[in-house]
Amino acid sequence: MMSHNVKSGLLVALLAVLVSACSSTSTEPQPTASTGGVATGAVSNDGLSGSVYDAGGIDTVFYFDFDQATLRAEARAALTMHAERLRARPVNIRLEGHADERGTREYNMALGERRANAVREFLALQGVDGSMVEVISYGEESPAVMESNEGSWALNRRVELK
Repeated sequence: MMSHNVKSGLLVALLAVLVSACSSTSTEPQPTASTGGVATGAVSNDGLSGSVYDAGGIDTVFYFDFDQATLRAEARAALTMHAERLRARPVNIRLEGHADERGTREYNMALGERRANAVREFLALQGVDGSMVEVISYGEESPAVMESNEGSWALNRRVELK
């Protein structure tokens, strides 16, 4: 009988360890209220910390044509202004690449990365320190619009500067 109680106790302890090991906390930055700036930095258990990049009313979302990673003229114009600001006041920024839902998950992750890298390379050509720029791809995983039509897909093909 004692052996059965010990086994039961060990089983309960093992299950408790497994359940607690499966819990997780999100490390994704949560949207923060700001005064027109874009918050950047690191995420820890204490929340978002770091510097704030003041976009100064310049577009921070850059859209792409279907299956393309080529910057449009309006994106290049806005990025030139961002580059001036970033050269004058260097801060860490993050470029988040996105794709619409068409294509495989793997293809869309690579496409989002190519788009973000196109923005990073343009900023580097404008004199922005590449070590201050982080590139991440969300592929199709974080759509701006959830609908499945051409207008929604066009809004999901983007890079966000944060």
